[in-house]
Amino acid sequence: MLVIPGERGKETCERYFSRRELLRVGGSSLLGLSLADVLAREGMARENRAGGDGFGKAKSVILVYLQGGPSHLDLWDPKDNVPDHIRSVFKPIDTKLPGVQFTELLPGLAQVNDKFTMIRSISYTPIGLLNHTAAIYQLHTGYTADKVSPTGQLEPPSPADFPTMGSNIVRLKPPEVPMLPFVMLPRPLQESNVIGKGGTAGFLGRAYDPYTLFPAGDNINLEMDQLNVDDLKLRTEISSSRLERRARLRDVINSGMPALDKAVSKSAINEYYGKALGLVLSGRARAAFDLKQESVEMRERYGRNTFGQSLLLARRLVEAGTRFVEVIWPRVANSDNHSWDVHSDLSTRMKNKCVPPLDAGLSALFTDLDERGLLAETLVVALGEFGRSPIRGVSTSGNGNTDDGRDHWPYCYTAIVGGAGVKRGVVFGKSDKTGSAPVESPVHPVQLVATVYHSVGLDPSTIIYNHLNQPREMVQADIVDGILA
Repeated sequence: MLVIPGERGKETCERYFSRRELLRVGGSSLLGLSLADVLAREGMARENRAGGDGFGKAKSVILVYLQGGPSHLDLWDPKDNVPDHIRSVFKPIDTKLPGVQFTELLPGLAQVNDKFTMIRSISYTPIGLLNHTAAIYQLHTGYTADKVSPTGQLEPPSPADFPTMGSNIVRLKPPEVPMLPFVMLPRPLQESNVIGKGGTAGFLGRAYDPYTLFPAGDNINLEMDQLNVDDLKLRTEISSSRLERRARLRDVINSGMPALDKAVSKSAINEYYGKALGLVLSGRARAAFDLKQESVEMRERYGRNTFGQSLLLARRLVEAGTRFVEVIWPRVANSDNHSWDVHSDLSTRMKNKCVPPLDAGLSALFTDLDERGLLAETLVVALGEFGRSPIRGVSTSGNGNTDDGRDHWPYCYTAIVGGAGVKRGVVFGKSDKTGSAPVESPVHPVQLVATVYHSVGLDPSTIIYNHLNQPREMVQADIVDGILA
C-alpha cells in the first residue's frame, strides 16, 4: 500500500490515498501528469511554504520549560470582576504595555514585556494529556505518545520515540563553530519515575541527543559553579598536538579496516569522536561554562539560584555558538514547595518559592540578550505543559486539591515568546473572562513547535525517517504566523 506523509494539522502519523485522491491522480495523468509529477509538485508546494515572516531569523533557541504547569491566572493573565474562588489571591499590577496587567509577583517581567509577545490562548483538548508526562512529550516532540495511560503516565524513553525539537534542529542545522550543539540543564524532564521522556533524539539516534548538564545535588539554591565539565577538559599530560596525532593515527587505521567502519557506521562513532575532539581542542565549551567570568552584578541580576544561573549559562552558550539550549525548571511535579504543581498552598508557594526566581531570571535573560544585541538572533520560548484550573479547589485530573490550590488545565494558558523575528510588546490571543478557554486565536502547543522550526529556517513539514525507515514530518501543524514580524 502506498504511504505518503500526512497532512499538516492532522493527528495521524501517515495518510493513505483515498479513492477520491486516486481518482484525482488518475485524472491528472490524463493531463500528462504522472503520480511522480503530482508528488513532485506537492514537494515544491512544501518548499514554497518555507520563508515569510520570521523565517530563519533565529541562529539559536533558548527553551525555558516551566515543568509542572504554572498558573496563568496567578502570573500573567489575572482576571478581575470574577468570583473569589477564581480570582487570584495576588493583586494585579500594570506593565510596560498600557492596559496589560500581570500579578504583583512579576514586577521584573512587567517592566520588560515590551520585548516579547505573550500568547494568552495556548489550548488543547487532552487525550491522555491531562497529566504531566504525556503533555511533556507532546510539547517537546510535536506528537502524542503511542502508549498513554488514563493518568497520562508513559513508558520510559525508547529509541522509537519521536525526537525532541532540539535534536531535529541540530541534525539539520548544526552549529557553525566547534561548540556543543544542544544542551539541556539543570535536570532532566521527569514525572515520578519516568525520566527523560520527550527529551531525547529518539529514532534519529543518540548522536543527536542533548548534552545533559545535570549537577549533583537536589537543592533549588545549588550554585552552578559546582557543574562538572571534566569531560571537556584535556588532561594536563596530553597536549593538543599529541591528541591531534592520535586522531590522525586513528584515521590511518580506520582506512585499512573498511569492514569495521561498515559494521559500526550506524552507531555514529565517527560523529561522536569528531565532535568530542573538536570541542576539546577548541576550548569554546569550557569557556562558556565558566560562570566566574561573569561579574558579580550580572550573576545577582539573574538570581543566585539554579534556575537563574542556568539561564545565565544559556546566554553564554548561545553566545558561544550553541544552537539549542533547554533550561528545565529545577523541580519536578509534586516534589516540594518550589514546584509549579500547586495543588495546595498556592498562595505561599508561588509568592515565596516559585515566582521570585522566575521573575528575576527571565526578565534578566530578555534584558541581557537585548543589551548584547543577541535577542535579534535568539528565539526565547517560555511555557509549561499546561496551566492551572480557573476554579480553586476542584479536581480536573484526579488529584486532590485544597481551596488554596489549582489543578491541571490544558484548555487555556499562556506562553511567552520573544526575539528572532517575533513581534515585541504584543498580546496575541485572548482568554475568556475566567481564563478557562480562548476567545481569540487559539494556539495548539504543537504550533509552537512548528514556529520554532520555522524561526531557525526549517520547514516544519520536513520529512525525517523513523526507526522503521518510514517517512514522518517533523511536526504536523501550521506556524503561529501572527506573532512573527
